Order: sequence, then structure tokens, then C-alpha cells
Amino acid sequence: MGLERPEWPEVGELVVATVQRIERYGAYVRLDEYDKEGLLHISEISSTWVRNIRNHVRERQKTVLQVLRVDTSRGHVDLSLRRVSRDERRKKMEDWKKNRRAETLLREAAKDLKVGDEILREASSKLVDKYGGLYAGMEAAAKRGAEALTDAGVSGEMAEALAEIARDKIVVKGVTIQGVLELTSMDPRGVEVIKGTLLEAEKVAEENEAEVTLYTLGAPKYRIEVTADDYRKAEAALERIVESAKASWEGHGAFSFARE
Repeated sequence: MGLERPEWPEVGELVVATVQRIERYGAYVRLDEYDKEGLLHISEISSTWVRNIRNHVRERQKTVLQVLRVDTSRGHVDLSLRRVSRDERRKKMEDWKKNRRAETLLREAAKDLKVGDEILREASSKLVDKYGGLYAGMEAAAKRGAEALTDAGVSGEMAEALAEIARDKIVVKGVTIQGVLELTSMDPRGVEVIKGTLLEAEKVAEENEAEVTLYTLGAPKYRIEVTADDYRKAEAALERIVESAKASWEGHGAFSFARE
């Protein structure tokens, strides 16, 4: 079982499972994330008639299934394959592999520091709470270093060890787009207003899963660079940053923005 998993899955959840044995009425699987057995009934294998179960699943195959029912008193978990779309299957498997990778890195750090499972679970819980997942937390550490982990409440020594491993083992992918803000003002408080506008841009970027770098090209021009996981996120973040900056600057002078 993973570092941050309850004992049983929830109804509707997508789970990764390994097919253990096949019967005429369905397939018994092992839930990889929970170390529980579940049943994939033949009626939940495909939306069309299933002539031969083995044409759809095979022993030792890993697949993504949806949880239909959970009976903890009897230890039963009923599952479905036909209710999982191709995109859902791809994304779940990708996330599962990433989180397994992150768990390995956390255990590596814990071994180096000679700390037990309790400390490991605590750090894991904090990363999940802050970033929504272990791998997302380790990606943040690869980008920002130990600060990303201490921000989540991970202790200094553990944060340093995790950050070092993250930088060595995780390849951070992302794209950067940029443009130029031109802020002109005759307001005597213009410098303070500009600082406030640019600081607000950093906050908006964080809220939109992006990072922003701002630097002067010589007043009144400022280059803005936005980095995110993909172009869609970067473009959306940049658009919201510019909208926020324009609203913040309203009434203080001329405002313009040009993409580079």
C-alpha cells in the first residue's frame, strides 16, 4: 500500500489493478494501491457482448478499473472496466507511475536520514495536502528547492534531503512564454503602484499553476516571463496576469502589453 492511502478505495474511484486469475464469470484482480482483492464481473468488462473474457483481460495484466461497490465487512470490492474511458485509463496509469516514483524517492531520503515510517508518512501527508500529490510535491522541490517543501511543513533536514534527490532524479518539463508590459504614470506614488502591480502578478501566477519572472527593461517597460507545464496553462496564466495587472493599474496612467 502507498504512503498516503486509506485502507479501502472509495466508490467511483479509479484504481490500478493486476489481473490474478480468470474465471468464466469474471476476473479476480489485486488492487495495487490498496493490496486488496477485487472482482471484475464479466458484465462490467465491455459494453458489448463478451464471448471470451481472455480477449479483453489476461493474467498479470495491469489495467485501470472503476470501483463500483465496497463491502468492508466481507472484504469485497466490485469493479468495472467498461466504465473507464481511454483518456481516464491513460491519465490514471501515468499518475500511478509518477506517484510510485515519488514514493521511491521519499523512501530513499528516509533511508539516507535513517528515519522511520512515521516520519515518512508525515512528510508524505504534508506534500499531498499542499500539492495534491506526492509527485507534484517532488516536482515543486525540483523547481524551487527545499523552500517548496518547508512551505508544506516538511522539516528542514528532510526537506533538504528530498530537494537534493528531486533535483537529481526528476526532470522538470515546462514551457516559457513572455511579453512586455509598459506602465506609464505621472502619479507621485507611481513606483510603489508599479511594485504592487508586479507583486500581484506573482500571486496570480501561483494561483494558475505557473511561475512568473519580472524584470525591468528600463522604465516604463517590464518583461514578464511565464513558465508552466504546457502552453495551454502558460497562455491561460499569462492572460490572467495581464488582466490583473491592467485592473490594478487602472486610474494610474497608461497601460499596454505586447507579446514577444
